[in-house]
Amino acid sequence: MAGASVMTSLPNPLPTPPAHPAPAFNLQRQRERSVPSPTTTASSLRALFLRAVDPSRPASWSAAVADLLSSGDAVAALATFAAAVRANPAALRPALPPALRAAAAARSLAAGHQLHLLALRSGLFPSDPYSASALLHMYHHCSRPMDARRAFDEIPDPNPVIVTAMASGYVRNNLVYHSLELFRAMIASDSASVVDEAAALVAFSASARVPDRGVTASLHALIAKIGFERNAGVVNTMLDSYAKGGSRDLEVARKVFDTMERDVVSWNSMIALYAQNGMSAEAIGLYSKMLNVGGGIKCNAVALSAVLLACAHAGAIQTGKHIHNQVVRMGLEENVYVGTSVVDMYSKCGRVEMASRAFRKIKEKNILSWSAMITGYGMHGRGQEALEIFTEMKRSGLRPNYITFISVLAACSHAGLLDEGRYWYNAMKQEFGIEAGVEHYGCMVDLLGRAGCLDEAYSLIKEMKVKPDAAIWGALLSACRIHKNVELAEMSVKRLFELDASNSGYYVLLSNIYAEAGMWKDVERIRLLVKTRRIEKPPGYSSFELKGKIYLFYVGDKSHPQHIEIYSYLEKLLERMQEAGYVPNTGSVLHDLDEEEKESALRIHSEKLAVAFALMNSVPRSVIHIIKNLRVCSDCHTAMKFITKITEREIIIRDLQRFHHFKDGLCSCRDYW
Repeated sequence: MAGASVMTSLPNPLPTPPAHPAPAFNLQRQRERSVPSPTTTASSLRALFLRAVDPSRPASWSAAVADLLSSGDAVAALATFAAAVRANPAALRPALPPALRAAAAARSLAAGHQLHLLALRSGLFPSDPYSASALLHMYHHCSRPMDARRAFDEIPDPNPVIVTAMASGYVRNNLVYHSLELFRAMIASDSASVVDEAAALVAFSASARVPDRGVTASLHALIAKIGFERNAGVVNTMLDSYAKGGSRDLEVARKVFDTMERDVVSWNSMIALYAQNGMSAEAIGLYSKMLNVGGGIKCNAVALSAVLLACAHAGAIQTGKHIHNQVVRMGLEENVYVGTSVVDMYSKCGRVEMASRAFRKIKEKNILSWSAMITGYGMHGRGQEALEIFTEMKRSGLRPNYITFISVLAACSHAGLLDEGRYWYNAMKQEFGIEAGVEHYGCMVDLLGRAGCLDEAYSLIKEMKVKPDAAIWGALLSACRIHKNVELAEMSVKRLFELDASNSGYYVLLSNIYAEAGMWKDVERIRLLVKTRRIEKPPGYSSFELKGKIYLFYVGDKSHPQHIEIYSYLEKLLERMQEAGYVPNTGSVLHDLDEEEKESALRIHSEKLAVAFALMNSVPRSVIHIIKNLRVCSDCHTAMKFITKITEREIIIRDLQRFHHFKDGLCSCRDYW
């Protein structure tokens, strides 16, 4: 990247130069940051001088540097600082801290080094705490935490503000244990009274990133002791820290939330935490409660985005539509963050056309908006339309990034576009300079596996520059099931067991591969392995939303009030299916059952129960949306094709792997999942 001089011409005459030489910075600008041209910078500075700057007043120079920085023009801020120290030596002390922060904003280590040297020569470092704190900030933002530490160690008796700045920088650079150690030392050296709001925020931010959940509990006890339990900012950060610990700590977070003085940020945080942890019902319920709480708490863009995420996870299309209506009433359809959440919700609820309409409403689309729409088409097997959106994005001037190519390659994979997938996989590196990551490799393995190119897929895995993860070996295993390659399946499972021997899905899939190949001794061996290793399979369920309420069905479920009617309806439906040619696929059912028992076991799968309930209770000819938490079994997949043909209804099932659009006896996945 080319350097740019920040020594900008200023109105004449200028005062006599100061004793300290003014620095001439050569900034290394961020690749993505938009920086004004020298002409624009010079023009804006002249206008600023004419309107605001009194060269005789140091505070006036300091304010000019700070104002330019806050407006996003770090280059102009540094140029103004250079002029300030030339025009008035007394401006150095007040203007140096904002100048250091400008160097941080510009990610200019060269400018930062010059300012550090100037601070040393002038005696402002390490004596001036404001300059010291800003210097640490600069080094951390330039990704030089060890340089920051060396500077920190030169400060005699650093005050809590400086310690907090150092700890915050460690968190920024993901050195969270260093940050927590500083926090502990600060408390031990004096008393808990030195901990202010800023220090507590940094400490909880660090604790959220460590696996030891006891750290958060200890910090919670400390802030309770010093009286911060009613500080909304601190408690909101603490909620996030607890939430990183999973469902158990989420319960603690909810207890904290229920006892605190809640503001809109607290409500938004708790809703988002539920949504991000897959607890959609809790997120939607809390959102509804927020709408009725009063006290000045109002729904905003953050809350809408969070609850739309919850609807997306749950496949709650009716609730999602209500939230979308709220978005429209609030005039937020054009908002890029809310709009992208609407696109994601409709895509994951199986309504890609509605997602497309919401996408077109977004006024200024960012890279995530485009990626969401590419993903939306891709996950529904509409790869060509996904690639058209990708082409449109490039024409808009946006450059594809790492995430975009995950969406593009996944779209090719779901649609079976082998040639297109190969082309964009190669172009990603050759044309755009992006190295493939595990996600890109996973998409390519899935795509090659779908096409039956198992040897090529395996060769790609062996050539990977990063370690293959479970998703990659799982994609190869799925391909082995479809193409009945037992040898490669065993090799894949061996790798999967090395990565995660407790995942029941791998055992089930390998067992099914053996069963479909008639290798019943191996099926029995896998069953015994599951038993001896005490592998627990999560209960499979299917859900269906009716009038805003989510109904769950488990295999053989008889808990629903309509279960007698559901089983009766399903029995008649199965008779019609068999008349149309449906034959239950009993190949993967337990070998020690007779054929009649096998067929009975298949009849009560959760997908069939959910679809029967939906057919009984939904509007005729409406699309049926089912969410399945595991992979749809082969028999249910076949059954759905027959059901759509004889009932003339469209069924969309989102399982653990992908979307299945069943219509007129066919599935969008082309029988590959």
